[in-house]
Amino acid sequence: MNSIDKLSEIFGKFPGIGPRQARRFVYFLLSRTGNYTSELVQAVQDIKKEIIQCTECMRFFAKEALGHSVSKCGICTDETRDASMLMIVPRDIDMEAVEKSSSYNGFYFVLGGVVPILEKEPEKRIRIKELESRLRREATGGQARIKEIILGMNANIEGENTAEYLRQHIGPTYVISTLGRGLSTGAELEYADPETLKNAFLHRTN
Repeated sequence: MNSIDKLSEIFGKFPGIGPRQARRFVYFLLSRTGNYTSELVQAVQDIKKEIIQCTECMRFFAKEALGHSVSKCGICTDETRDASMLMIVPRDIDMEAVEKSSSYNGFYFVLGGVVPILEKEPEKRIRIKELESRLRREATGGQARIKEIILGMNANIEGENTAEYLRQHIGPTYVISTLGRGLSTGAELEYADPETLKNAFLHRTN
């Protein structure tokens, strides 16, 4: 395998990128002049050094923003947020979309993916163990602040399947709601505009 094929294979592992697109990326890099390629390599190296994962919500964040010794992100350490609500979203980018809509002021948990239909090992697809651990800490910590869990899933089959899987594992301890009308069938959170997300949040259902 030559270097073009090898890099194409790496790009092909990106979400939503097929073999032809991956190869276009490679030839694009080859056609660039100046320091573009070296800057790209440096940016990839920097992101591994400067970005860490929050131990509470599992999102990725820049540690320089809060200091080198922190383990929790700015959202999870924000005491002005509504501690009675926890929204579970598939990915970091979905959480960013909700934040931009300014429709929600509670806390989050990022699953890291969804559960496809007929998946035999769903626990390998999402961070269900980490979620259960988070809720267990909440229940045994003497605070029990969370009252409502909002399942912020995409409005498609995989989103519905993931929501059902989560309902089975969360149990009856909490009020469990889902985003309401506003999100059309097949819609993904990351592409929804702020007004749509506001309506979906306001009209969430149990």
